[in-house]
Amino acid sequence: MTFSGRVALVAGAGGGMGLNIANDLIAQGIHVCLADIKPAPDTILDGPGGHFYRQGDLSSESFVRDTTADTVARFGRLDYLVNTVGVLLFGEDRSLLDMDLSLWDRVLEINLKSFMLTTRYAVPAMQAAGGGAMVHFSSTQALRGDRAAQDAYGASKGAVRSLSKSIAIQFAGDGIRSNAILPGGTMSPMQARWAGREEEIGASIPLGRLGSTQDQANACLFLLSDEASFITGAELIVDGGATANV
Repeated sequence: MTFSGRVALVAGAGGGMGLNIANDLIAQGIHVCLADIKPAPDTILDGPGGHFYRQGDLSSESFVRDTTADTVARFGRLDYLVNTVGVLLFGEDRSLLDMDLSLWDRVLEINLKSFMLTTRYAVPAMQAAGGGAMVHFSSTQALRGDRAAQDAYGASKGAVRSLSKSIAIQFAGDGIRSNAILPGGTMSPMQARWAGREEEIGASIPLGRLGSTQDQANACLFLLSDEASFITGAELIVDGGATANV
């Protein structure tokens, strides 16, 4: 895939999918700003692309503004934005009838507001660079309801789908593409509760296994690459066939 001379901001790169994607971009020679509220992991790849890490709250406008400006100042441009920030609060996130409203606000700030803010500051930088590409991580949960409701998470991920399409249409004329990935069951730090049960849970997926963060990273890099230059406003479901089997 073609990426030469590009610069990326990966939001939520402190672990899991975000870190996997950032490392794969660095391996392709892309300069990457990794941003997360968590401390920098010690597994960031050392080149060939350059990188730096900014720790802070991606739902804070000042942090996002300064992070974007710092990326452009260090590397001269911004071509890619990847939004992987997300929180899934099992037990606390439940039916809208029972949920604490402060939790609703917190989930929407992390899972949706951060995407809006990174896009808000990335677009002008991409316009200055002559175009760019974004990938926003939603979830297959955005396609369904559940008896064991997780209403804040589901609503936030549904909104990400809509936001990505709106961005695609608004800025297509600037050569900026926006696509969403909808991961299904993926073994990552967010799903640590599945540890030891991978085979059992994977058996319910048509391809016979849980996804990996590498599966999601592979899809993301394709959508960012020049080989996907005619793809925008799309949703790529990466779930081993689970939603096709419903």
